[in-house]
Amino acid sequence: MSPHGPTFDFSVDLSSHEMLRRTHVMAALGPGWDPAAALRGEEEARALLYSGLDAEQQRIYDELVAAGVLPAGPGDAAA
Repeated sequence: MSPHGPTFDFSVDLSSHEMLRRTHVMAALGPGWDPAAALRGEEEARALLYSGLDAEQQRIYDELVAAGVLPAGPGDAAA
C-alpha cells in the first residue's frame, strides 16, 4: 500500500466525445465546404508566401525545409 493511501487505475474513454466534436466541426463548416478547394487555397497561399525571396531568404528557407522546420512544398528540392 502506498504511503498516500490505496492506488487504483483510472481511465476515461473520450471516443464518444471525439465523435461529437467531429460532428460539430462538420456542422460548423456547412454543406458547402469543399476540402479539395480548401487544400488548393492553402497550397496557393503557401506558394505566394514563399515567392519572391531574395538569395539570403531562400537560403534560410531551404535550411528550414531541410531541417524539417518547414514542410517541403511543390517545387522544393527536398519535396
